[in-house]
Amino acid sequence: MEIIKYPSRDTWSHIVERPHLDARTLGDTVSAMLADIRRRGDEAVKEYVSRFQGAAPETLEVSPQEMAEAEAAVSDDLKKAIAVARDNIARFHASQAMTPRRVETAPGVVCWQKAVPIERVGLYIPGGTAPLFSTVLMLAVPAQVAGCREIVLCSPCAADGKVHPAVLYAARVAGVHRIYKLGGVQAIGAMAYGTQSVPRVYKIFGPGNQYVTEAKQQVTRHGVAIDMPAGPSEVAVVADASSDMAFVASDFLSQAEHGADSQSVLFTTDEPIIEPLLAEIDRQLALLSRRELTEKSLAHSRIVLLRDKDELVDLVNLYAPEHLILQCADYAEVADRVVNAGSVFLGPYTPESAGDYASGTNHTLPTSGYARAYSGVNLDSFIRKITFQEISRDGLQYLGPVIEVMAANEGLDAHKNAVSVRLGKAIQS
Repeated sequence: MEIIKYPSRDTWSHIVERPHLDARTLGDTVSAMLADIRRRGDEAVKEYVSRFQGAAPETLEVSPQEMAEAEAAVSDDLKKAIAVARDNIARFHASQAMTPRRVETAPGVVCWQKAVPIERVGLYIPGGTAPLFSTVLMLAVPAQVAGCREIVLCSPCAADGKVHPAVLYAARVAGVHRIYKLGGVQAIGAMAYGTQSVPRVYKIFGPGNQYVTEAKQQVTRHGVAIDMPAGPSEVAVVADASSDMAFVASDFLSQAEHGADSQSVLFTTDEPIIEPLLAEIDRQLALLSRRELTEKSLAHSRIVLLRDKDELVDLVNLYAPEHLILQCADYAEVADRVVNAGSVFLGPYTPESAGDYASGTNHTLPTSGYARAYSGVNLDSFIRKITFQEISRDGLQYLGPVIEVMAANEGLDAHKNAVSVRLGKAIQS
């Protein structure tokens, strides 16, 4: 792990770099697959399922019988935990609903917005090394709260043609309408273009590997929206002499275990905590079932020692972490100065895993510095806001001359005339 002490500001660009993946042929590979899916539909999708998932399911859609088998396979303890998490997620996202308000911007000119759910949304749930049933809740519950008419979910099946039972159970509890045994580029392509089996959706959500991310970005050229650009998971932790090193190490490792390309960064102004922290990380690492994977992530993780709190806050905001954990004594003061982060966790008893699972906030967040411009998934992610306006005759007489002058100065005569003919009729009557 890299330890950087008192870096000058002109070297900060190195500190905020994320692990780089070789993407030289990635774009061409994904583009060819998407074009094939768009052209051949189910036939192409099934070939990719066989090639990349090692399975040959008779049908792509999960059957009612498979749903029943999955429910029976999930333990009562997990069912109860999923129910609590679902309720908390629903409660938090429901609180984000917009209250419509009509505004009279000028005499006789009334404008307002109406929130309308996206009719068809597609959710992607990776397979990989862990069954991410929590991500099902994070995406499907807000979609249900928003009122999306059709919620489609894709998740890769194993070689036996089965999707993990916890993923299927969470999907049922969260209100997903249709589920398909698709992973990778084939899932994104099927939802983006539609096939004989998979309906076309209007917006695609969910994390994934570099191929999924590239596919999501490419399908936006064909009229499909996506939640956000996304890369490997990451966490930044701010700690000081008051921090419990066991707590700090556990948060540092919680994101590192996601994958070999994940990253954890610690920011501190207290040099004496570094050695105890490294020792605690080693102690906890030895106990992890995913130790080998976590070690690969730690190879490009960092500890950064800064001169003062101002430097620390500036560098945190430049890094713009997906997850930001503040375990310093003055965490409330630091939090007030945070302007770039996906989700912030305050104080010693707020682990990042609370937001990942059950506190109610969403864990689908911007990575790779995109938190400088993107929000995490929220209720608005599943909603369109349509504007309305109504102008009375008196209102147009008041506002019309302003519009005419502006249209004339842009050289758009038809725009001006659309007002002028109305003003003429209004004056004659």
